[in-house]
Amino acid sequence: MKKLATMICFACLLMITACEKDFLEKQPDENLDIERIFSERKFAEGFLSSVYHNIPPMQDPSQWVQRNPFTGASDEMEITWTGAYSHLLNSGAWSPADFEPDLWGFMYEGIRKANLFLENVDRVPMDEIEKNRWKGEATFLRAFYHFQLVRMYGAIPLVDHSIGLADDWSVIRRQPVDQVINFIADECDKAVALLDWTVPPIRYGRITKPASLALKAQALLYLASPLFNGNPDYAGLVDDQGIRLFPDYDANRWRIAAEAAKACIDGAEANGYGLYYAANNDPVRNYSELFFVRNNREVLMARNNGVHAHFERCANPTGFGGFSIYCPTQELVDAYEMSNGQRPITGYNADGSPIVNPESGYVETGFTADPHPAGYHTANVSNMYANRDPRFYASISFSGAIWKDRPIEFWFTGIDGRQRAGSDYCISGYLMRKMVDPTSNIPQGQFGLNTWVQYRLGEQYLNYAEALNEADGPVRDVYHHVNAIRSRAGMPALPQGMSKEEMRDHIRHERRIELAFEAHRYFDTRRWKIAEVVDGREVHGMNILAGTHLQDEAFYQRTVIERRVFTAPKHYLWPIQIMEIEKNPRLVQNVGW
Repeated sequence: MKKLATMICFACLLMITACEKDFLEKQPDENLDIERIFSERKFAEGFLSSVYHNIPPMQDPSQWVQRNPFTGASDEMEITWTGAYSHLLNSGAWSPADFEPDLWGFMYEGIRKANLFLENVDRVPMDEIEKNRWKGEATFLRAFYHFQLVRMYGAIPLVDHSIGLADDWSVIRRQPVDQVINFIADECDKAVALLDWTVPPIRYGRITKPASLALKAQALLYLASPLFNGNPDYAGLVDDQGIRLFPDYDANRWRIAAEAAKACIDGAEANGYGLYYAANNDPVRNYSELFFVRNNREVLMARNNGVHAHFERCANPTGFGGFSIYCPTQELVDAYEMSNGQRPITGYNADGSPIVNPESGYVETGFTADPHPAGYHTANVSNMYANRDPRFYASISFSGAIWKDRPIEFWFTGIDGRQRAGSDYCISGYLMRKMVDPTSNIPQGQFGLNTWVQYRLGEQYLNYAEALNEADGPVRDVYHHVNAIRSRAGMPALPQGMSKEEMRDHIRHERRIELAFEAHRYFDTRRWKIAEVVDGREVHGMNILAGTHLQDEAFYQRTVIERRVFTAPKHYLWPIQIMEIEKNPRLVQNVGW
């Protein structure tokens, strides 16, 4: 018996040894180095796909791996889930010691991969036309990753080649912000010369000429804006050699930005792009569908995120199987104009109560007698939600709004209310509707495909209008491009005869509405240097701890949901992480950190 046991153990040992030998004998494809990768087309294309990997998904602002803490840290939204990094930003508790969401490391990883690709792709035996297109894509991505950093940190190290362990790291220091953005603009020009205007549906998501033109226009707009253009708060910030990192003011930067945005618009429209319109030209569908209809004519660059069940759950009410955690603020709700083009709220009193514009027709109390004529809400909804900009109905879920064939109930005892929810719940009495798939069925596990629209033509219209107004005042082209956005949404044209300052206010307001939840608001308030006003105050919602029915006035009481902290100038830029400065002491820290 003992001999038999010994034989069995020996046999098992032989089997284990054989398995380990098979496991360790990897296939050639699993031991690739740079020489091997760029010796075959299929491996090189896989490497290019890896360069694309560093485009942040962005769609789900509660998860740090999506690398979008910005939506929840703007005055657009409060995220109920306590683990969202945006809570640290809103409370002022973030610090250089934080690791998440590590956009610095993630972007420089993408930059390194782009550099390696561009330095080696000429060795790949393949069609030269396709190779040039690949070069254009990698060139764009290197510029794009630099811009993701510069809009957060300002001056950053400009890395246009791969750096090895044996190289001189003393050259890695922050470069002046205008030099970095001019590098981005130049790289975009190089990419435009190599890319196509459009791609077939099978290549949807690949970089094109209009994407490069859009990035160039956006970067130059940021450089022209007050945060970077002659900002006195950063006039004394120098690197370890005494070189200033932020430039003096140059008014001509606005004209350069306007020209870049106009070039993007003209080139895109000449090649088949345009504002998206639904088949029936319904203004709500015009706006909402452009985020669902894949490869539509308005999209200049998008990231395919595939099925993203967590995002859909976060944005759906609890009564539909969702988590109810993407909660727009009352301040954003107040910003949507009435259908007559008037703003309902012109400001706030010291106690947070609204200053109502009597000419708008807005009523804070009472309820409607009739449902919305297009079916966007039931009868008896709060008058606060009646006769608003159609983009309001496309972007915001509120009590009485129709969602998936039934009215939403956010009051306390409602189907979607706090009483029936667990740890995740709707804290403001509103949920984000924009970009959320209306056909998903969470209880049955049915979800659509999600796409994050990075650049679209509508944004370029507003970029152009803003820069042109700053350069020349409210000339005809400024009105034309803002009114085109408003007309698509079913809103009346802007009043004629405005001053430059009045038009500036209207353009900024239009961006707040048109680009809501697209990760622009956080950066807009900072580049305009108004974040200390709009982000350093209380944000409000409805009283979710009250109400037993749709017309219960107790629910419709403005309630503080968070007291936010913003310290100027410290919080206008992100701190460089301590671990990066420890690795490279030449990286001087931002002001206030």
